[in-house]
Amino acid sequence: MTVTTQVLELKLFIDGEWRLSTNPDTNKVINPANGELIAIAPRATIEETNEAIKVAKATFESGVWSKISAQERSAYLLKIADLIDEKHDELVELEIKDNGKIKAEADIDIDDAASCFRYYAGLIRTPDGETYHVADPLQAMVVREPVGVTGLIVPWNFPFLMSVWKFAPALAAGNTIVYKPAEVTPVTATKLIEIIDEAGVPKGVVNLVLGQGSIIGETIARSHDVDMVSFTGSTEVGRNIMRNAAGNLKKISLELGGKSPNIIFADADFETAVDHALVGIFYGSGQVCSAGSRIIVEETIYDHFVEEFIRRAKNIKVGPGLAEGSEMGAIVSESQLKNILEYIEIGKKEGATLASGGNRITENGLDKGFFVEPTVFVDVTPEMRIVKEEIFGPVAVIQKFKDEEEAVKLANNTIYGLAGGVFTSDGAKAMRVIKQVRAGITWINTYGPTYNEAPWHGYKQSGIGSSLGTFGLDEFQEVKQINISLNVGPTGWFSNH
Repeated sequence: MTVTTQVLELKLFIDGEWRLSTNPDTNKVINPANGELIAIAPRATIEETNEAIKVAKATFESGVWSKISAQERSAYLLKIADLIDEKHDELVELEIKDNGKIKAEADIDIDDAASCFRYYAGLIRTPDGETYHVADPLQAMVVREPVGVTGLIVPWNFPFLMSVWKFAPALAAGNTIVYKPAEVTPVTATKLIEIIDEAGVPKGVVNLVLGQGSIIGETIARSHDVDMVSFTGSTEVGRNIMRNAAGNLKKISLELGGKSPNIIFADADFETAVDHALVGIFYGSGQVCSAGSRIIVEETIYDHFVEEFIRRAKNIKVGPGLAEGSEMGAIVSESQLKNILEYIEIGKKEGATLASGGNRITENGLDKGFFVEPTVFVDVTPEMRIVKEEIFGPVAVIQKFKDEEEAVKLANNTIYGLAGGVFTSDGAKAMRVIKQVRAGITWINTYGPTYNEAPWHGYKQSGIGSSLGTFGLDEFQEVKQINISLNVGPTGWFSNH
């Protein structure tokens, strides 16, 4: 793969035009693997954000996108998918430099993004209406329509893929978009808009506003001209989005935090359980909302599991995403690195045993990047902050349980409910336990794989609404009931005097 070194000058995209912001303040985008400057991004003003909203509203009402056929929109989505495939290598390189993840992860993200557009291109062409047998002489039906202007606010951990999870169903349904990516990872977000523009999507349908979440996100959420906000990020910010969106009771979809349990029974295939537990917490450097950060192990194998898990964790090759052999990449930013290291110190102060890792990595030329060792805590208790709070980094806590009842109790002892896993060779036990785990995305004898066809959904404070699958399309649609009289004439309800 050819590595480019050019510093990119990013722009806003409003009403089909690329432009600089009137705000002289800019954001420097840093490669987390080496600290090098990769892009300069504008910080849009409230006025520019409102302009993008105004354009999206006018475009929606014009019908240039909302009123064309599903078949036409499907064709656009398929063209976008083809362009993603054509630009695969460029997108992978930029995603690595933007986010810090390794090449294998970026490859999966870009491939899955193209597949997601193709999935919704097919789904929007399928029958979606319903008719009901009601009392004569009426015919009742339900149709689905676009919500309107949608504000899409995307996190930094999967900058391109998470954007596509929102864009594909939003566009398929006929909505217009005001798009706000994370400030630390705006590069591939800009490339996505370039691709959508190249595919010929009418101007004004998609609008890109780069800048600070506290300004742009709040403006989008508060606006009475925005009909829906779809946000992925922290639970704290999700609460703020929800409060601000209450002004016009706009529709919201929130995919928030997690502190997900991964339950390992003694009768599980041991090597499989260890291997998947490693992937569950160290994939993406632990910067994954569904990460299996709480590993809950049956006491009879606890010591053996901890020993092997630590051995394997110490052998993980941490390095730049573009370096050959790297198995875990950089933390996305210096501030996030500091946050992770602070949690590690909190864990030690709380009395947990730091069994492995816990340090920033500066050897072998990594001193300019944001790298941290795969970290493992044992001897933890449920009330510890490192057990309760989302760290969003490569930090695992390993807990111990005696029986099924205790395993479930520990698993559900959290404000979150995004994901969870169970490892056991007993199929009946696996189903008993997984059905009791209060989480929306679960696995048995694996951890992590998801599909465009299935919903991504959280319980409790992990969110409201769903991404992906038919459920993801539903989020971006309104349901309308239509009743038709088959016998046109007066009702006779009131006398005719």
